[in-house]
Amino acid sequence: MQNISQYLPITDPTWIFFIVLCIILFAPILMGKLRIPHLIGMILAGVIVGPHGFNILSHDSSFELFGKVGLYYIMFLAGLEMNMADFKKNRIKTSTHGILAFAIPMIIGFALNTSLLKYGVLTSILLASMYASHTLIAYPIVLRYGLSQQRSVTIAAGATAITDTLTLLVLAIVGGMFKGEVNGFFWFMLAIKLFIVFFIIIYFFPRMARYFFQRYEENVTQFIFVLAMTFLGAGMMAFIGMEGLLGAFLTGLVLNRYVPNISPLMTHLEFVGNALFIPYFLIGVGMLINVNIIFAGFGTIKVAGVMIAVALSSKWIASLATQKLFNMKSIERELIYGLSNAQAGATLAAVLVGYNIILPNGQRLLNDDVLNGTIILILVTCIFSSFTTERAARKIALTNKNKINEDKTADDEKVLIPVEQKETANELVKIGIMMRNTKLNRGIIGLNVVLDDLNLAYNQEKGRNTLEYMEMTANAANVRMIVQSRIATNISNGISHAFKEYAASEIIMGMHECHGNYKSFWGTITQNLFNDISRQLMIVRCLQPINTFRRIQVAVPKKAEFEPGFYRWLERLARLAGNLNCRIQFHGNRGTLSLINEYIQNRHTDVRAEYVAFEDWDELPKLAINVNDDHLFVVITARKGTISYIPSFDSLPEQLTRFFNSNSLMIIFPDQYGDSSGMTFTKLQLSEEHSPYQFFRQWMIKNKNKN
Repeated sequence: MQNISQYLPITDPTWIFFIVLCIILFAPILMGKLRIPHLIGMILAGVIVGPHGFNILSHDSSFELFGKVGLYYIMFLAGLEMNMADFKKNRIKTSTHGILAFAIPMIIGFALNTSLLKYGVLTSILLASMYASHTLIAYPIVLRYGLSQQRSVTIAAGATAITDTLTLLVLAIVGGMFKGEVNGFFWFMLAIKLFIVFFIIIYFFPRMARYFFQRYEENVTQFIFVLAMTFLGAGMMAFIGMEGLLGAFLTGLVLNRYVPNISPLMTHLEFVGNALFIPYFLIGVGMLINVNIIFAGFGTIKVAGVMIAVALSSKWIASLATQKLFNMKSIERELIYGLSNAQAGATLAAVLVGYNIILPNGQRLLNDDVLNGTIILILVTCIFSSFTTERAARKIALTNKNKINEDKTADDEKVLIPVEQKETANELVKIGIMMRNTKLNRGIIGLNVVLDDLNLAYNQEKGRNTLEYMEMTANAANVRMIVQSRIATNISNGISHAFKEYAASEIIMGMHECHGNYKSFWGTITQNLFNDISRQLMIVRCLQPINTFRRIQVAVPKKAEFEPGFYRWLERLARLAGNLNCRIQFHGNRGTLSLINEYIQNRHTDVRAEYVAFEDWDELPKLAINVNDDHLFVVITARKGTISYIPSFDSLPEQLTRFFNSNSLMIIFPDQYGDSSGMTFTKLQLSEEHSPYQFFRQWMIKNKNKN
């Protein structure tokens, strides 16, 4: 034993990193078998290998560095994954819970600190602020269950920023009092510095992100850029005397719309955080915990007992009050409570600052009992938070799973993306990913058709490279892609045959390059396809990355609601707007807009939709004034002979070429007969998204064709 102890703690970086990786690998496996939340395994492993356990590893600079990175990463992901539409809609609930989660622990804590623990006023205030703060240490559990978009998660995450900001403000005031700084000038300078940092992050960061993403699409480059912005925001906040985690959270909020939740970049950010940075932080927290202090004396036990009781009970009261005030479900209260009762980041910052403040009588503002009690508080609340969040998240996930199973038969979605040029493949795949129904969890079909001519071998190799590129883009977003390369004597026939073989529901394809000549706008391939295939056809031209679009403008013709594919394209555009977190503006007939509004309100409450009356399709060029470079202009058109077809569609190529040539475009030919083989109306009624309007439209179309 003596021989082993002389090699401990391990100082070689290679072995330190190996041991940490082993903990990250095996702790979740072991905890899973014991039905214990994975996060607890990381913290307990830190206790075991740390200086207060078997002293295998010391809490060196690497744990301080990665621990800080992990804490910032948790807050950054919380801001990045927050549903901003839901956040704005629930801002009153979020603010209310944030204030309650701060005020209630402060009031109860101050009363007990002064009466039961007999501490002075300043000590009691600072100690009570530690109860008020909380860290989203259980947030990875929410991510694992795919619940980051839940209303309760949004409320808890937003409230975290409020409580930690107020806690750090109390810390700054108390610390400033012992430096003789709290006066009118102190408040003025603190307000000025906060305003400057907030202004830089809120105003400049989104513009920098849009500029960068428009010019650099490589995933690694984008990942490094986002990470750099996170730590720039955190660093600026720390520079003015506030905690950096507030800057990280704010950076996540402002970059939210540029990193869609189902994009490859988001997948990479979550992967690196959950695989390395966040576990490193949790292990580091465990290494600070000294189990021996439980037996250090009655003073530590008494202080720790009061701290734990106040922290857990006050957060429960705040969560209960929020639930009752806003008539929320009990399971939502449980999830909010689970997320908001873990103490770590701001609590550690406060106790260390208070511990290092020496009073005039030579005593510390926060003594050894408080320091040791804080460590026990962190251990207990982290474990309690993990168990509570795990239980609530599992219940919600099971409820959502039942809903998903009910919805699986409601959509025949199967997307085909034929691509010739590698340059357009990336954006087409991303659009397909953002329009897909995640509940169905179906793959996307990537197709490359080459002509059987003298350049066959070269074109096949080029096509294989393009398909591999498409597959990589889809895999990066955790979406399965089925790829096929086929030889044909006619490109449009090859696409049409593949469409029928895969029983696809729609096609997303790039726009033909007409080079300003509107007479060749559609191109032979496109024209053949919308004549041959009666299912939905989406033709796309993206002049910039789709995650940089600020608005989707949709021109809808009269009687579009009478087409069989009305709700299909509406559903796809609503999903796209929701995933891009951008506004969508519909221009059309008032009756049509009323149906669109009803659908959005019932199915996509998080989508920010606007409606503008647009009666005369001949005035389509007037919309060009409102369509900016960072907008996606969508035109809903129709095939000849259908109910919503109007003669003005004949001049559509000329109008788009003359007035929208510098804009990103999407042209949609909706479903007409249900499938490419001429499905009957009776069959269509059984296969489409059902609604009263659907049967009425089918009756109208059927009688119109008879006439």
